[in-house]
Amino acid sequence: MSVVVTKSSPVVVVGASKPVTATSNIIDLTSFDKCFAPSPTTLIFVFEKPIDDPVETIKKALSQALVHYPAMAGRLAGADEEEPTHIVCTGEGVPFVAAAASCALDDAGPLHLLDLAVRYPAEYCRLSDPLLLMQVTRFTCGGYVVGLTNNHAMADAAGLAQFMQAVGELARGMPRPSIVPVRSEADSSLPRLPHALVAEVRSHLRVEKEEVLPFLDVAIPMSLVSRIKAKCGTGKCTVYDAIAAVLWRCRTRAVIPDEDNDPNAPMLLVMPMNARKLVGAKEGYYGNCIIFQLALATRDAVARGDIEDLVKIIRLAKEKMPDILGNSGDGSRDEQQQAQQRAPERYNTLTISSVRNLGYEALDFGGGVPSRMMWKTAEQPVGLVCVVCSPCKPKDMINVMSLCVKPEHAEAFLHELAALNIEASHDLRLSPKARL
Repeated sequence: MSVVVTKSSPVVVVGASKPVTATSNIIDLTSFDKCFAPSPTTLIFVFEKPIDDPVETIKKALSQALVHYPAMAGRLAGADEEEPTHIVCTGEGVPFVAAAASCALDDAGPLHLLDLAVRYPAEYCRLSDPLLLMQVTRFTCGGYVVGLTNNHAMADAAGLAQFMQAVGELARGMPRPSIVPVRSEADSSLPRLPHALVAEVRSHLRVEKEEVLPFLDVAIPMSLVSRIKAKCGTGKCTVYDAIAAVLWRCRTRAVIPDEDNDPNAPMLLVMPMNARKLVGAKEGYYGNCIIFQLALATRDAVARGDIEDLVKIIRLAKEKMPDILGNSGDGSRDEQQQAQQRAPERYNTLTISSVRNLGYEALDFGGGVPSRMMWKTAEQPVGLVCVVCSPCKPKDMINVMSLCVKPEHAEAFLHELAALNIEASHDLRLSPKARL
C-alpha cells in the first residue's frame, strides 16, 4: 500500500503575547551547549487516540508555550556559523506544518519511512534557521503524529521534553506550564566546562561526509532485559546498561570479519548522560546539560565476553561520572584521553543514547499519551549512534533506532540481534536524504 503524506505550506507560530518571564533578549550559550555543533535532531510521537482538531489545538498551545519559552522562538548568533555564542530572543517564531496521511495508522507500515517531520535545508543549522520546527500529521483513523525537529545547540532531549510537556499542558487547558523554565547560564547554576573538554566532545560528534548508513529499527524484548538484570543482581544493572551491553557486543561481533581481527583492538562506547542532578542545575533548566562518559574494552572482551561482564564495564564507567567535572580542569583526564588515543578509528566508536524516562512517555495533548516514540536524523549521521526510545508498541518491547553499521555489516548485525530474539527492520536502499 502506497501512503501519501500531503503537507500544507509552513506557517510561522509566534508567542501569543509578550514573554511572561524576565528572560534577557540575549542568552549566552553555556559550555554544555557549545559541546554540540548546531546540528538537527528529530523526535516523532505517535498518538492513536484522537483529539479535536489536533493541528489547531497543538498550534495554539505552541503559541502559548513560546510566551514562557521565548528562546525557542529566537535565533542563534555569533561570528562563526558553526560555533554560535548566544541566542537572541527575536520572537521570529517556529515554522509549523499541517499534514494529512492517506491511511490509518495501522495501515501505514513502517512509520519511520514516512515524511512525518520538517527538515532543515542543510546538514548543520545555520544562524538564520529557526531553533525548532514542528509538523502535525493527521491519519484517517483520527490518530495523529507530532514531528519535532530542533537545533541541538538549543536544548538536549531532557530540555526538549520539558518544553513539549508545557505544550501538552497548555493544549489540555492549563493556564500555565507546571514547571517554570530556566534557560540563561547565570540562572542555571551550571559549571563551566574547559575548552579542551568541549572540543573533545565535539570530536566524537563530528559529521563524516559521504557516509551513508542503513537506518535500523530494533525492538528489544523487556524479557531479555529482565533476564540480564536478574543475572547481574539487584541494583547492579539498569535497563540502559542491559541494552547498551547487548548492542555493543552485537555490533562488535558484526564488524569483526572485515577488520584486522586484532583481539586487543580498542572498542570505545560513548554514553551521553543527563548531568542536571550531578551539577546542581536548577529545576526548569532546559538547555543542554549532558556529560559524555566513555567505556573502553578490547575487541575480544566485547565480542566474546558475557553480557554481564560488559554491564560491569559500563557500570564502572558510569560510576566515574562525577570525576569528569571534578578533574576536567586540572589535566587529570588521563584515562579518557588515553581511551581517545587508543581508539582513533571512528568505526570502533559507538554512541548509545537514551531518551527514556525524560517525560516523553507522559506527553499528552488531550487524548492520552503516545503509543510510540521514534528518533530520526537528517542528512548525514552525527557519529555512529543508537538511540533508546520509549514508549514503544508493543509495551513489552524497547525500541532502538540506530545508524551504527556500514551497509556491508548490517545483515551480520541483524543476525546477532536475532540470535537474542531481538526484532529489527531496515532498508538498505535508503540514502540519508530519503530517510526523513
